[in-house]
Amino acid sequence: MKCILIDDEPLAIEILVDYCKKIGFIEVVGKFTNPLEAIPTINEQKVDVIFCDIEMPQINGLDFISALDNRPLFVFTTAYSQYAVEGFELNAVDYLVKPIPYQRFIKAVLRAKELLTRKDAPAIISSANVFPSRGDGNESQKFIFVKSEHESVKINLDDIQYVQGLKDYLKIHVVGCNKAILTLLSFKDILEKLPPNQFIRVHKSFVVNVNFIKTIQRNRIVIDDIRIPIGESHKTQFFSLLGL
Repeated sequence: MKCILIDDEPLAIEILVDYCKKIGFIEVVGKFTNPLEAIPTINEQKVDVIFCDIEMPQINGLDFISALDNRPLFVFTTAYSQYAVEGFELNAVDYLVKPIPYQRFIKAVLRAKELLTRKDAPAIISSANVFPSRGDGNESQKFIFVKSEHESVKINLDDIQYVQGLKDYLKIHVVGCNKAILTLLSFKDILEKLPPNQFIRVHKSFVVNVNFIKTIQRNRIVIDDIRIPIGESHKTQFFSLLGL
């Protein structure tokens, strides 16, 4: 898999070069501090993915990616989280906030590699939730963005009561919201974004926020008078995590 790195900070580029060397199957075919100088490489070589900063003096990374005619897959690498929605709307593979942990970079690369093998990659990207927590991976994630209908919805993690599976969709039940948020995500996708010490899968069709559990009645969890079943295959792990 061939990539190019675009960042006005040379040190940021070298960090990603080192990450790519460790991964092995991704080759850096270009490094640029000026995004405009990357255009010939993008047009003349088979570039699979671009890792691009956003705030740069020559041109904003969002505008640069938007202007490309033959756009490869791309990942934004930035110190600013406020551009996440715009990145999502451009169908970014991932949005990495500096300082970028090595494990998060690996996850972005693996996702790009997977999408390259699928003919319907654009549809997959647009339906995915791609926003991680910022920082070094040790601090708690505070919110996620999910695509619901024709907009990207910001959801505070502490407000999520439970997530319910519905065929190819998920219904995210949020405290104080009369209507659940419907999004085209899998449980695998959503669980990768939720803190595991706060959200537990208790059934093939349910993930719950432990902070909202009112009572546990045999094989059921009560959240706001809603009774959620505990599946047999999840029972041992659930009770163990709660120390019961």
